[in-house]
Amino acid sequence: MLSPSVISTVTAAFLGSFVEVVEAFTIVLAVGITRSWRPALTGAALALALLVVLVLIFGPLFALIPLQALQFVVGVLLLLFGMRWLRKAILRSSGFIPLHDEAKAFAEETDLLKRQAADTRADRLAMLAAFKAVLLEGVEVVFIVIATGTAHGLTFYAGLGALAAVVLVLLIGLMVHRPLTQVPENALKFAVGLMLTAFGIFWTGEGLGAAWPGADLTLPGLLVILGAASALAVKMKRDTLQGALQ
Repeated sequence: MLSPSVISTVTAAFLGSFVEVVEAFTIVLAVGITRSWRPALTGAALALALLVVLVLIFGPLFALIPLQALQFVVGVLLLLFGMRWLRKAILRSSGFIPLHDEAKAFAEETDLLKRQAADTRADRLAMLAAFKAVLLEGVEVVFIVIATGTAHGLTFYAGLGALAAVVLVLLIGLMVHRPLTQVPENALKFAVGLMLTAFGIFWTGEGLGAAWPGADLTLPGLLVILGAASALAVKMKRDTLQGALQ
């Protein structure tokens, strides 16, 4: 039977990676449909190759860091990263900023590529767009895998969660051949923000030598507390916005 730590690690890595891969897929799809698949796939492949090189270079360095120090550093970074996602999710849910729209992102990228169509450098610009999308989102996926898996030696399970997300997005994308507009991306970002923030609090505490009651079973409790606080924050923001509009 899998421990709560393994289950939460795989879930966080899967959901976080799924969101990032959907965003990268949208840009690559726009490049492939608008320009051609050669620059789209070339840019994506170059970005993936660079990511592999970065992981091979920097991955082994984590083994040289003492576990408690690693837990603290990763915990703080994960807390900051998760709170950034959670803040945006709260603002989107309350209506302060618009919801992320993959169809809109696809249309904007397509329009940009069409305007560049007459440019002799169009293929290079298209390849660069695909390269940047895959690299930037890929770096976030790598960070999520390292952050959710390294501190407890569960990088393998986190990697499996991320790989499952990549495979699922590609399979769905190949079948529908259009932006994944039906994916509840903003809800996923809210869930990922909660999970990453909970991991960040948990591992920062462990890095400081705290003994959590119930060990890994503390994580579900942290999620409940953060979820309740976030729901209250959404309500307060929504009430503030409605008051300003009246």
